[in-house]
Amino acid sequence: MKNLMKYFRDYKLESILGPLFKLLEASFELLVPLVMAQIIDVGIKNRDMGYILGRGGILVLLGVVGLACSLTAQYFSAKAAVGIGTRLRNDLFRHINSLSYREIDIVGTSTLVTRMTSDVNQVQAGINLTLRLFLRSPFIVFGAMVMAFTINVKAALIFVAAIPLLSVVVFGVMLISMPLYKKVQRQLDQVLLTTRENLLGARVVRAFNRQEDEAARFGQENDMLVRLQVFVGKISALMNPVTYVIINGAIIVLVWTGAWQVEEGIITQGEVVALVNYMSQILVELVKLANLIINISKALACANRISGIFAQESSIVERGGQARRDGADRREGSGAGDGGNRPESGRDRAEAEYEASGTGKAEAGPGRMGAESDPAVSVPRVEFRDMDFYYAGAKEPSLSKISFAAMRGQTIGIIGGTGSGKSSLVNLIPRFYDAAKGAVLVDGVDVRDYALKELRGKIGVVPQKAVLFKGSLRDNMKWGKKDATDEEIYKAIDTAQAREVVESKEKGLDLMIQQGGRNLSGGQKQRLTIARALVRRPKILILDDSASALDFATDAALRKAIRENTKDMTVFMVSQRATTVKNADQILVLDDGKLVGLGTHRELLESCEVYREICLSQLSKEEVTQ
Repeated sequence: MKNLMKYFRDYKLESILGPLFKLLEASFELLVPLVMAQIIDVGIKNRDMGYILGRGGILVLLGVVGLACSLTAQYFSAKAAVGIGTRLRNDLFRHINSLSYREIDIVGTSTLVTRMTSDVNQVQAGINLTLRLFLRSPFIVFGAMVMAFTINVKAALIFVAAIPLLSVVVFGVMLISMPLYKKVQRQLDQVLLTTRENLLGARVVRAFNRQEDEAARFGQENDMLVRLQVFVGKISALMNPVTYVIINGAIIVLVWTGAWQVEEGIITQGEVVALVNYMSQILVELVKLANLIINISKALACANRISGIFAQESSIVERGGQARRDGADRREGSGAGDGGNRPESGRDRAEAEYEASGTGKAEAGPGRMGAESDPAVSVPRVEFRDMDFYYAGAKEPSLSKISFAAMRGQTIGIIGGTGSGKSSLVNLIPRFYDAAKGAVLVDGVDVRDYALKELRGKIGVVPQKAVLFKGSLRDNMKWGKKDATDEEIYKAIDTAQAREVVESKEKGLDLMIQQGGRNLSGGQKQRLTIARALVRRPKILILDDSASALDFATDAALRKAIRENTKDMTVFMVSQRATTVKNADQILVLDDGKLVGLGTHRELLESCEVYREICLSQLSKEEVTQ
């Protein structure tokens, strides 16, 4: 909650003026019973119409001024609440985008959506009500009691007895209801999660004819939410009748006492009416205060939940601002002219470590550009050194003791069964997750030493699930490179074998993509997401099973185009198809999170049982030996 108080700094003036004008309105309201008492005791008693009209004018003036103060207070309160809500929502969205995959996996998407929408709206409403009523209601309550003492001390003692009793009821209900509202919000998260799963998996649900089962499951979650809401609603609903009973009881005692005092000439009839009016004001304001406390309780619960998201810090922490110089780029003027006295750079140290370790010398493969023969690129483009990786909460590693090197210009195929860790491995390269042990290096530099923007600027990623955003095809293609020309975009589209997709829609790059790419088939979306990654001309291209929806002919044409058009780009191709990876310069075979095979297709057929079984299960004997 303390983290959210900073948002009031930019709205200090509004946060002061809102309650201030409400207090002015309350002050005018407290004067009304006194004016009414004068009308009764003087105007009506003496049948002085002029006096009655004069005091009536004062009542109208008090009402108009009070209304003006109320509208002004409402304006400032709403301005502060909406402004704080807007900034809070923006900061929360920005913070969520800064979290790594690990934190998002832990918190859950449905929970984050609830925090961004329902919780922020509740906090915004709570701020508005607090600025308007939090000071006004107590001010009226205690102000009415003070005014009662100015009229008659003995009668005012009734106020002294009633107010603490009412406070016990109000704050007792608040203390009971606050934790219950937290349970309601948690159950709301569960309902949203169930809804989200059903909407995203609607086709699967219908394919297995599980609509009734899912409806029953949703009904159970929703019923639980209803039961919690009804239970906490019953407790909250006790507040109004109990407070009315107490106040009306106090009014009965007040009228009884006042009648005897009028009879004895201690107070006047107008003063009794004023005391009853003050008691009625207390009743109204305590009901408002009770409802305010309920809303504040909800807002505080939501604020604490939002603070919990802000407290989640990304496990992906940048060690420094700008990473060390790209170890794989050529240096200008580094020849014999420097007399051998130039200082050792990060790249030099990486080369020395790599050559000393001997990693990858026999594994480099031919490569598309003869990378292994060029001394300027002797440092691996990507290297894994004895790397272990755990998902959050897992007791066993998802990847264990992974070591390999990929040189510039090579194609690296990654194959293995479902759950073997293929996607987990490639997600470590752009540092979507961090290794628990060992290191992942890009251009000889540990990925943890890069600024994230610099590291991910080197990498193009095509995830398993093809995602396109609402907007034109041109806008989608420019995600990788904002200033990309149409020529660059069409070149990437040609490489991705997506030209016919664009031409068939007859609108070119102005084709409007619907949300999630609903107006495209699965294969079309996959080819366009590959094109989007290629537009930026990354040094490392990761294709995470991104051609699974393509037919074998298109898949083969895509692999051929990527090999011919990506020059010195290092390409990682994750697939469960043996045909997709068999021509790669290196093939990594994963099984249960372990690297059980590393080499070319022919080498692995002889040395890796897992790879041989995969190939024989998918290909004919002739295709295997080709």
